[in-house]
Amino acid sequence: MKALSQKRRHPFAGVALLLLGLLITGGLYSAATTINEAQASENADAYSDPDNIEEGERLFVANCATCHGINAEGTDAGPSLIGVGAASVDFQVGTGRMPMQMQGPQAQQKPAQFNDEQTMQLAAYVASLGAGPAVPDDEYLDVDQGDPARGGELFRINCAMCHNAAAAGGALTEGKYAPSLHGVEPRHVYAAMTTGPQNMPVFSDANLVPEDKRDIIAFLQTYESQGTPGGFSLGFLGPVSEGLFIWTGGLALLIASMVWLTSRSS
Repeated sequence: MKALSQKRRHPFAGVALLLLGLLITGGLYSAATTINEAQASENADAYSDPDNIEEGERLFVANCATCHGINAEGTDAGPSLIGVGAASVDFQVGTGRMPMQMQGPQAQQKPAQFNDEQTMQLAAYVASLGAGPAVPDDEYLDVDQGDPARGGELFRINCAMCHNAAAAGGALTEGKYAPSLHGVEPRHVYAAMTTGPQNMPVFSDANLVPEDKRDIIAFLQTYESQGTPGGFSLGFLGPVSEGLFIWTGGLALLIASMVWLTSRSS
């Protein structure tokens, strides 16, 4: 016992314990970082896979080159796609806006013509042509980690003037419009913020960091899940549609009452 006590009091015992603690902590941190990097790079690996890029090029030549050029350099019918990034393709193709059905003020959303794998392959090919916004990692699409209250504040400051405070969309100039955000997949909302499709401004990480974008998505998901507890949504247009509904209903009730009273008197 005396020998053990003397060893515990050794002047280097504290240093040894400190080094052991640092070694264990560093090992655990390294393991956790490796796991996170593997998960975060899962998407990146898919978009940099040569097989996906090759298949994406075939799809592009068959379906997109007519407007965007055989090498995606752009034509009179469509812009260059060099440098737009995978996120832009994922949004435009994943929401059915591309290929366009017809020329107009802006591309309209419609059922997607490519499945998720084909969309990913097209995005991988375009991403290989030049650096651009990438498809977001899953951690920035996890609304459970987001703050809906803060996201609502950010949405009202940055988005509500076009998309309506209820995210129901709104009219713009020259036949253009801000679409409704109800039912839009989180990754498409995120991609829209990073790429600025149509008339939408680009919200880069200098404007809204990835966590801010996640909070906005969390707000949209929370708001949509609440439904319309007050009754009819009336297009989520606020006092305008509500006032029109009340005025029309009240006028109809007044006319009906006058007709009923007239018929009784006769």
